[in-house]
Amino acid sequence: MAHNNNTVPVNTTSRRLSRRRLLQSLPLLPLVPSALAQGPQAVAVRKIHCFDIRVSDVARSVAFYQDLFGAPVQARQGERVCLRVGDGPHFFSVSPLAPGQQPGYSHIGLSVADFDVERVRNQLASHGIRPGAAPAANESGLDIASRSWVVSRGATQELYFADAEGLVYQLTSENYCGGGRLGDQCQSVEAAPGPGLFQLVDYSHFTNFVGGRDRANNFYTTAFGKTYQAYQGPTSPVIGVGDGIQFLMYTGGNSAAPPTEAAEIHHTCFTMNNFNVDRILAQLTDYGLSARENQSDNSPLQHWVSMRMPNRGGAEGGTPEVYFSDPDGIRIQLQDPGYCGGTGYLGDSCPPLA
Repeated sequence: MAHNNNTVPVNTTSRRLSRRRLLQSLPLLPLVPSALAQGPQAVAVRKIHCFDIRVSDVARSVAFYQDLFGAPVQARQGERVCLRVGDGPHFFSVSPLAPGQQPGYSHIGLSVADFDVERVRNQLASHGIRPGAAPAANESGLDIASRSWVVSRGATQELYFADAEGLVYQLTSENYCGGGRLGDQCQSVEAAPGPGLFQLVDYSHFTNFVGGRDRANNFYTTAFGKTYQAYQGPTSPVIGVGDGIQFLMYTGGNSAAPPTEAAEIHHTCFTMNNFNVDRILAQLTDYGLSARENQSDNSPLQHWVSMRMPNRGGAEGGTPEVYFSDPDGIRIQLQDPGYCGGTGYLGDSCPPLA
């Protein structure tokens, strides 16, 4: 995430790590004794709450997202700008790059019921996430793997952890909005210049590329006490966050060996009112984005549609999934409010959660 007063620097240009270096990085601190004594304890994750992106030009990116979503500025943390999603308090933040960083996602934020920093940190420790220091500027994703840390922002204690492949998460209260002494005070909201092209409702999901998808799925279903909500192919389950709509997906390789490269937050997905594929593409084109012609092209300011067919859990004829890339090439997906990662034209047919 971006290096400023409120985020933690991670050097994403050095993602590869030798087995020896990985093993050396593990003994950060002993596990919390109370967590060991009580055994594994699930963290009561409620919803996807926020995320942070590192960008090359904060003002340009804020203007871009406000043009598209009409998102008001909910809070400011130094150079970091927090943009409201829907009715809030959930949001996403836009942060400047630190030296050596590339544009992309810094972390995923999840809300936790009755959030308490020390209790949640103990729960993470019971699943092998060791308490440690905040990452240093020269530490890569795998350097911080399986570590939790706390960042103090005034009176606010912000809890982060990195999983076994270096994916970073923030765990927060359900009232966290990014502002005020305790992180839950955002009265001075700055209205967007206009209503935006699309009316966001909420988050849908995050898709993450990992080296060991079974390892990731086993960890998150256990650590968060969640179940699979749908399947996008025989080996591609999605983990329901708990409301029957939102989910986390881990895809990619399936090695059981210690990771040698950090995992990647590939994209997030918002839900929006009046979801209509042709209209969305037309509006993005009118705004200045171009249709992507090559699926391997990761250039900025493009839009495209992926048809998820029955072999990947989609509908007959395909479930359309709409994407675009922002001024830094960061990928965003848009879907109907009912989209749960399942079948049907809108992807809104998922079996009831257990």
